[in-house]
Amino acid sequence: MQWDIALAGLIVGFVIGLTGMGGGALMTPVLVLLFHVNPGAAISSDVVASVVLKPIGGGVHLRHGTVNFRLVRWLMLGSVPSAFLGAYLISRIVGVNGGNTIKTILGVVLMIAAGAMLAKITIQARRKNGPTGHLLGADAVRPLPTLLIGIFGGLIVGMTSVGSGSLMIVLLMLLYPQLSAREMVGTDLVQAIPLVASAALGHLVFGHASFDTTTSVLVGAIPGVFFGAHVSARASDKYIRPVLVAVLTISALKLLNVSNDVLFGVIITSAVIGIGLVAITVVRRRRDAEVPTTRTPAQPAGMNSDPELAPTAGT
Repeated sequence: MQWDIALAGLIVGFVIGLTGMGGGALMTPVLVLLFHVNPGAAISSDVVASVVLKPIGGGVHLRHGTVNFRLVRWLMLGSVPSAFLGAYLISRIVGVNGGNTIKTILGVVLMIAAGAMLAKITIQARRKNGPTGHLLGADAVRPLPTLLIGIFGGLIVGMTSVGSGSLMIVLLMLLYPQLSAREMVGTDLVQAIPLVASAALGHLVFGHASFDTTTSVLVGAIPGVFFGAHVSARASDKYIRPVLVAVLTISALKLLNVSNDVLFGVIITSAVIGIGLVAITVVRRRRDAEVPTTRTPAQPAGMNSDPELAPTAGT
C-alpha cells in the first residue's frame, strides 16, 4: 500500500464525482509524473480502478434521477467495442515503441481534453438559465451522432484512459445544448461504466496493470468519488473547472517534455488569468447587487399611461 498514491486518489476521486471528468485525465498523469509509474502500467491501472469508481458516482446520480438512459444506450453501443480495440492498439504501441510514445500520445490527448474543458466552461457561461428538472425528451435524442461520440470516446479511453468525462461530456453538451449540467454528469458517469469495463478487460488481456498501484488508488478514490457525487447532485462545480484546465495543460506540457521555463510561464499565466476571472466575477456580482429594482407605481384599474398600449377587445 502506497499512502501517497491513496491521498492522490482521494483528491482525484472527489473531482470525478463532482465534475464527471478528471479520472484518467488527472490520475494517469499524476501516476506518471509524480510517482514515476510506467505509462503503460499507469493507463492500465487507472482503467481497472475506474471499473470500481464509476458505479459509485453513477449510483448516486441514479438515485437522484439525473441519468438519461436513452443517451446511455446509444453511447455504450459505440464505446464498448471501441474501448476494447483501444486497449489492443495501445498494447501494440507499447510492444513496438515503448513508454515514450505513450507519454506523447497521452500529452496530446490531455491538451485536447484541456481545450474541451475550456470550451465547456465558455459555452456554459454564455448559456441562459437552462433546464434543471426534466430529462431530455426521447424525440430530441439523435442516435447516429451519439453513437459516433461513443465510438470516438471509447477508443480514446481504451488507449489513454482519458476521455470518458473530459471529452465525451463536452461533445454531448455540443450535441445536446438543452441538457442540464446535472443530467450531463449523471449520464456520462453511468455510460462510462460499461465503457471502462470493456477497456479494463482489454488492458487485463493485453496491458500491464499493476494491482498494487490500483489498490492504492482505490483506497483513496472510493470515498472521494462518493462524496464528490453527493456534492455534484446539489451544488455547482464551476469554480473547480478552470483549475482543472490549468492542471491538465501543465501536465500535458510536462508529458510532452516542454522546458521548465515554458512550464513556469504557463503556471504564471494561468494564475494571472484565474485571479482576473475571479476579480471580474466579484465585480459583476457587486454591480448586480447594487442595481436597484425598478417598480412601476400602481395605477387604478382600467387606467393606462399610454393610450396606444391600452388593451383592445379580444386581448
